[in-house]
Amino acid sequence: MASSEQSHGFESAHAHGGRLLPPATLASLPAYAARRYADRLAVVAADGEQCTFVELDARAERAAGWLAQQGLQPGDRVTLWAPNGIDWIVAYYGALRAGLVINPLNFLLSPQEVAFSTADCGAKLLIAGASRFDTVSGLAGQGSLIAVTTAAAVAAARTDPLGPVEVAPANLAAILYTSGTTGHPKGAMLSHRSLLLNAALTAQMHARSSTDTVVTALPLPHVYGAAILNAGVLTGMTLVVHPQFKEAAILADIQRYKATMFEGVPTMYHYLLAYPELQRHDLSSLTRCTVGGQTMPLAKMQEVEQRFGCPLIELWGMTELGGLGTTHASLAAPKPGSIGVALPHMETRIVAADDGGRGLPGGEVGELCIRGPLVMKGYFNNPQATAETIDADGWLHTGDLAHRDDDGYVCIVDRKKDMILTGGYNVYPAELERVIAAHPAVAMVAVGRVPDAAKGELAKAYIVLRVGASATAEQILEHCRGQLAAYKMPRRVQFVVGLPKASTGKLLRRALAALDIEDATA
Repeated sequence: MASSEQSHGFESAHAHGGRLLPPATLASLPAYAARRYADRLAVVAADGEQCTFVELDARAERAAGWLAQQGLQPGDRVTLWAPNGIDWIVAYYGALRAGLVINPLNFLLSPQEVAFSTADCGAKLLIAGASRFDTVSGLAGQGSLIAVTTAAAVAAARTDPLGPVEVAPANLAAILYTSGTTGHPKGAMLSHRSLLLNAALTAQMHARSSTDTVVTALPLPHVYGAAILNAGVLTGMTLVVHPQFKEAAILADIQRYKATMFEGVPTMYHYLLAYPELQRHDLSSLTRCTVGGQTMPLAKMQEVEQRFGCPLIELWGMTELGGLGTTHASLAAPKPGSIGVALPHMETRIVAADDGGRGLPGGEVGELCIRGPLVMKGYFNNPQATAETIDADGWLHTGDLAHRDDDGYVCIVDRKKDMILTGGYNVYPAELERVIAAHPAVAMVAVGRVPDAAKGELAKAYIVLRVGASATAEQILEHCRGQLAAYKMPRRVQFVVGLPKASTGKLLRRALAALDIEDATA
């Protein structure tokens, strides 16, 4: 058996004249950070709980031992559905250290959505947040799921550390679910190598280091949040993590911990700019901030930079990349309005929207494609969806319409797909339509987007009722509650006599706005 250091993806420092080599897998990341950054503060939770890098490594080791005691074997899948916090982070790294494949889910998802993803990936253990444990405890014994426990129980484990587990860089590390045009989530398979490389390249582009402290409320299961977490542990940053976004708490912690970075989606910045007490907080410690998840108006970006006193760096990423795909180098000249350039080792190209094999010259709008070592292995148990997304030459077709400017920077124009971005969260019309159509009064339904100043976009349902049936907007929304996460809920409902269709009978969502009236919305 190889030594623990070798089996987790890095070699002994003593074999290289005392030089500690970077980790090769996420499984070895906490141990690497413990040796390099020791008692520096790794994580601060919103409730004040703190954890050093040495403590994080020790707790992840014990958590790995506890997970192994439950009969889990390397390669088994584990679903993690809990709020941001130290317990989540310990459970995440503990599972990876045990050689398990992590399936992290947003804590805002409904129990029904959790049940689907857990069953789809064949998870054997579901680690839930204590506050919602009762809503999913009954899933134990269904399908492959052996048991349901809490993140607090895993993080508090006092078992002996787990011995060496063989984890290779190419091994599957995570299955990250993202909805698609079918309305059912798809599991993007990411390796240890791709996720760790994404963290390393993110750190390089943004000049992250052990001198940094970042405050964020981004969900850790989301690739944006996970990239920040892994980049932070890799470089020795201190992560001040909040379970939810609240202006007062975020601003107070930026001031209290003298944060050098705040990272979030545009909605968070909109709320911060509108917060009456913003100017009463000292933000002078900030050296740069990042924004991703959706495009942000240039005027609002400029206002953020003026009022925060630091650059705001745009980035773009996908679940299928395990994090960022493009961004700006923090020390490079700014290029407002673009998503930057491809991360090192990655390539981007713009192809014709109606012909994915035909590349377009600079300035022309087409579909953005990206290729390189960050691209997922494919969708779990879904070869057809994989083939539709990654072509024979390895190009990942993103579904985003973009063009490249004269300097080579990528600029997003629109989305080829019908995805709605609400406060940085992906909302897919087909998924909402599938739920709404199950209401007994609904004959047909289409979901479109309407603009919103704070959240970017909101989902709106256009409904044709069955002949002789009746329903109110509130009844439709009540039907959706419990089946959809709160952020996926349609914010407006309009009853119509018909829906726009193409000659093939396919719904034309882009034509839905022509139906809009104000007095029938809810």
